[in-house]
Amino acid sequence: QSEHPGSIASGPLLPEKMHSGSSDPEKIGSRPDFSESPSDSGQNDPDHAARSPGGSVSRANVVSTLLSLKDDPSLALKFYLGIERRRGFVRSVDGYCVLLHILTGSPEFLCWARRLLRWNARADSGYSSALLVDSLIECAEQFDFELGSQVFDYLLSSIVRADRVGDAVDCCYRMIERNVMPSLPYLNALLDALFRTLRIGAVQELYDTMVAKGERGDLFSLHLVMRACMKKGKPEEAGEYFRQAKDRGMELDKAAYNVAVQARCRELNSESACELLDEMKEKGLVPSEFTFARVITACVKQGHMQEALRVKDEMLRRGYEMNLVAATSLIKGCCMSGDLNSALNLFESICKDGLVPNRVTYTTLISGCCRNGNVQKASEIYSQMKLAGVQPSVSNFNHLIKGYLNAQSWEEALKLSEEAIECGAANTITYNHLLSWLCNQGDLTEAHKLWDKMIVNGIVPNLVSYNIMIHGHCKSGSMDTASTMFSEMQGRRLKPNVVSFTFLIYGYFKHGDPGRALDVFEQMEHAGVAPSDFTFHRVINGLCKAGQTVEARDVLNKFIGKGFVPSCMTYNSVIDGFVAEGDINSALCAFRDMHDFGVSPNVATYASLIRGSCKSNNIDLALKMWNEMKKKGLELDITAYSALIDGYCKMQYMERALDLYSEILEVGLSPNTVIYNCLISGFRDLNNMEAALGFHKKMVDEGIPCDLRTYTTLIDGLLKEGKLLMVSDLYSELLRKGLVPDLILYCVLMKGLCKKGQLENAGKILEEMDRKGVRPDVLLYNTLIAGNFKEGNLQEAFRLHDEMLDRGLVPDDTTYDILVTGQIEGKTYLPEASMSSG
Repeated sequence: QSEHPGSIASGPLLPEKMHSGSSDPEKIGSRPDFSESPSDSGQNDPDHAARSPGGSVSRANVVSTLLSLKDDPSLALKFYLGIERRRGFVRSVDGYCVLLHILTGSPEFLCWARRLLRWNARADSGYSSALLVDSLIECAEQFDFELGSQVFDYLLSSIVRADRVGDAVDCCYRMIERNVMPSLPYLNALLDALFRTLRIGAVQELYDTMVAKGERGDLFSLHLVMRACMKKGKPEEAGEYFRQAKDRGMELDKAAYNVAVQARCRELNSESACELLDEMKEKGLVPSEFTFARVITACVKQGHMQEALRVKDEMLRRGYEMNLVAATSLIKGCCMSGDLNSALNLFESICKDGLVPNRVTYTTLISGCCRNGNVQKASEIYSQMKLAGVQPSVSNFNHLIKGYLNAQSWEEALKLSEEAIECGAANTITYNHLLSWLCNQGDLTEAHKLWDKMIVNGIVPNLVSYNIMIHGHCKSGSMDTASTMFSEMQGRRLKPNVVSFTFLIYGYFKHGDPGRALDVFEQMEHAGVAPSDFTFHRVINGLCKAGQTVEARDVLNKFIGKGFVPSCMTYNSVIDGFVAEGDINSALCAFRDMHDFGVSPNVATYASLIRGSCKSNNIDLALKMWNEMKKKGLELDITAYSALIDGYCKMQYMERALDLYSEILEVGLSPNTVIYNCLISGFRDLNNMEAALGFHKKMVDEGIPCDLRTYTTLIDGLLKEGKLLMVSDLYSELLRKGLVPDLILYCVLMKGLCKKGQLENAGKILEEMDRKGVRPDVLLYNTLIAGNFKEGNLQEAFRLHDEMLDRGLVPDDTTYDILVTGQIEGKTYLPEASMSSG
């Protein structure tokens, strides 16, 4: 009869006929003393029978004697223990195994078989498990003992109990190899020992072997193998064992379902987890509180808030109270979904119900408040946390600092960072938040002060810190400092990443040094840093902006050969580049390449092509692009409308431009500054300043900002009509709005005043430019020189020529034409291209 390992220790005492006053064998610490044998020497003395004629004890005689006592296990045990103590006796595994078979054949002596095996398992010179397995099998076959599992179960149990788990595994596999399958309770005991000693892989291997050999295990086996999979971080394997057991028809219990549900949660498969919960409900099984909490957490992580709330309600219906794990997960879910009010209400509710929030709960809510733009509430929760005696963490400080910075509250962020430093809770991320804000504000002086403070406080800048500073200097144009920071980073054994290189490339392109930008790109490739798609785009866009669009196209083809997959934005850069250079044919070629590569154009693509077509006076091509865009069902935006309106206005098709303006209003779009500037410019070119001023009034009435181009166009038109008073009013208006006149506006004013003979006021324009640091160009001097010639002020005209030379300006052919002929030959010196929309 097989016994559960937990009950193996219990067993009957030795019969009285063996020896009087015998103690419980489970309490025997050493072998019993059989020196006083109740038997006299003679034929009936087994000890005497085992001796050879020469007086020595022979192995064969021991086995023979034991076999003769097969039906008397008491006497066989007495004989074996007695003979073992004789001088000259050499232990024999055969005799030992014969005795074990005799003892396990009698229910009264099972306890002695267990005890002998335990002694052997704990003895330094005991028989090996493999030898015992083989010998027990061979003895059974040779001497006709029943080959049952009992003796093997006891053997396996004795090794497990001796904490020789590795030997127990070897023993078990040796048994299975010899077609002896230990009983399930003893297999489970071994599985449990393997799990407790963290031999997780061995648990699965043994379980799989059991099942393959026809022993499918029970719920205890299933629990162990599923828990082993979870311990190993393989929840999908735990779920598979659960499914296989279900398919075999095993009646699964609450514990198995709990582990299966938790496995699905670890896989972030909340849908399957909820299905298993419903299945448990149908079977009348109640999930554990921990299981409910895990499902709620999984639903939240996947953004399934409604399902999370349903599971929470089910948990409460089952009689469980809201626990902190579930509540914290729900608070996080509400914050992630933007429902901050529900998160705050839930927090207030659990506090009233007696749950004590921990640091995780506070951190979750503080982070959620900051991410949802309510840093004031986050600050209140932070204060509440401190009053509750919960020490703020680094994460708490960093979330709050970032929240204050996002709310543009620099002083509060700085104050909190000082507190973090005093608490020893400031880390590199803390400083990175502050550095990033300062660099984005363009305050690099303060950023460097903070950098020095970080180092003084023992905080070591990391790669992100350097990237922030490099980006800040690249944006501001301090490329030498950016390069120095890059070198310093490498000196600190920080390896630049793709972000570091891309920032430098962007900076050099932005500030007019494409050669250095390409050098950095080459340096990146030599360093073994793989460019990102964004890096490739930066290079192509930078070349196009630098007027090297042909080179950009060639580089693009080279990048494609390296595996780069261009996006619509990349092709748009090339098309924009060719349009800016006035090469509409090359722009159309790039457009066709885009189609061939399988990249779909967007509204910006068509808007660029429309601008290019209008620029080349090909209104038919512009309309073709417009119609193609509409046919493709692209949602037209204000950029697309402005491109075609600008084209119509430049070609003086004002009726068509106004039709499109009306269409913009009909489709619900709002005309912007660019649209109005196009219309004002168009009517100015037709000398219809009444209409131009009408659109200016609409801009003011509708709150649409007038920019410098708006005022420049209006002033130019009014000067042509000689309406100097209105010009003066508009000029004063733009100054009040904080707009700073540029060279184009000053040229317009100069030209208009000179035409009207207002040379004194024109001279004041030059003085104002000097005060505001706007450097005049040759065109402006030519206009002023011509004006003075026209009024007969030859001396002033030549003085202006000398002044021009003193400023380092080189007179052009027009200058000398004016000085020789005294007139401008009817040329227009207002650069029309500069007045057009960019």
